[in-house]
Amino acid sequence: MNVAVVRTEEWTGRVGRSGIDKRPVQHPVLFERSGVRGDTVCDREHHGAWYQAAYAFDREELEHWSQVLGRELVPGNAGENLTLVGVDSSSAVIGERWRIGGAVLRVTGPRTPCRVFAGFWDVPSLVKQFSAHGRTGAYLAVEEPGEIAAGDTVEVLSRPEHGVQVAEVFAVSMNRGDGLLEHVERGLADLPEEWRASLAAKLASARSGTR
Repeated sequence: MNVAVVRTEEWTGRVGRSGIDKRPVQHPVLFERSGVRGDTVCDREHHGAWYQAAYAFDREELEHWSQVLGRELVPGNAGENLTLVGVDSSSAVIGERWRIGGAVLRVTGPRTPCRVFAGFWDVPSLVKQFSAHGRTGAYLAVEEPGEIAAGDTVEVLSRPEHGVQVAEVFAVSMNRGDGLLEHVERGLADLPEEWRASLAAKLASARSGTR
């Protein structure tokens, strides 16, 4: 369980406040439909929508990037609220519902890496590297508010039959998944409206060869 320590840094060539630096907490945290109690979202233009109420990333992926970068990354370093162990969040199905502690969460889509993320890790090429790796973790909506504590288990309550995974949506959104177009289209209805429209446009562009 991780919440933000707000920092002011010149990560992207300009000084700005960011809540990407998240640190573990030992007490239970309330997950609400509007977000995670005690967390801070500074960039409301790109973060903090209902379908981005929380962000999950895998400890195994932190270990992967620790090896790639040659330094230790710890829980919260990817800006995640939930550091998962033994749960492949990038392979979760769009619309899949989880019960964790007293909350019910729904998988809404992938995280898109940005310059703030690259600046936080001090890796100028991170957006390109992270996108090529394609294991982004998952954004979550809160269906039933409740407290979650470190050590709580992830119980899958339901999983849509279309089987469209977070990583597959990300691949198509990055123009890397031409062989996935028809498959990913089956999951459009379970994407938030804003992302659905964007992805539908990419699908149409890919089919027409105009991208």
